[in-house]
Amino acid sequence: MTAGERGAVVTVGTFDGVHLGHRRVLEEIARRAKRAGHQSVLITFEPHPLEIVNPAAAPPLLTLADERREILAQSDLDRLIFHEFTRETSQLAPHEFIRGLTQRFAVRELVIGHDHGFGRGRTGDEHTLRTLGAEMGFSVDVVEPVSVGGKAVSSTLVRRAVAGGDLDTAASMLGRRYAFTSEVIHGAGRGRDLGYRTINLAAPDRRKLLPPDGVYAVRAEWANGSAGGMMHLGARPTFGETARSLEVHLLDVAADLYGTTVKVSWVSRLRDVMQFDSPNALKTQLDKDFSAARAALT
Repeated sequence: MTAGERGAVVTVGTFDGVHLGHRRVLEEIARRAKRAGHQSVLITFEPHPLEIVNPAAAPPLLTLADERREILAQSDLDRLIFHEFTRETSQLAPHEFIRGLTQRFAVRELVIGHDHGFGRGRTGDEHTLRTLGAEMGFSVDVVEPVSVGGKAVSSTLVRRAVAGGDLDTAASMLGRRYAFTSEVIHGAGRGRDLGYRTINLAAPDRRKLLPPDGVYAVRAEWANGSAGGMMHLGARPTFGETARSLEVHLLDVAADLYGTTVKVSWVSRLRDVMQFDSPNALKTQLDKDFSAARAALT
């Protein structure tokens, strides 16, 4: 049986962050597809539509494409499709966009979130979809929002929490700790001299949202290992360096990770970036940070 013959339960959207509201939609299409013998399909946009329509208003991203792909691979989806969002895509009227969708996939059901908008200027909505569904032969289901702390979870609220350093709120809305993935690169080696060898991480894509500069307790994962750690995010004022850097001291692990891809998840903020009078003064503070990081990770 071909994909077209099977039919599809489809959802469409940016899904930046893959937060709890997104997960509810994904669970719904997987459940409906399994019940009806269809395939579940997520079509997600890359880049973010606002990067094409209004670059100045494009938000920083909670998940870059590879990070989103990794998270979504853990779902029960049958198919994940990254659809290139172009200027031409942005100009499609709602009925044109949906017609193209139904021609590519044998859409039997279309599942959307409560705040879904589509087509040119986001002029398409639930009413539009139900009208088109009646014409084209698919049903429409709207998934109600997921609330955390009395607020409907959204990518906007998660971004606000991350940008403000409220990592616990971000984690509660994501259903996991906020994280980024990067390659280990060579650094200046100062951490080793201070007794705290670090792995230096390449700066992520400029579109990736990072929490405020500071020192954090984190968890790091790589292909064949993992460890807790303390991470410095920001400038190195004690050494007169203003460039933003990311480096992690792994607790109780000494591993050669140069060239390795590492995923770092933020657990707790320990302090602000500070300037010290000497390397010895910095070393004294690092000893305190080490104890605080261990306590936060316990």
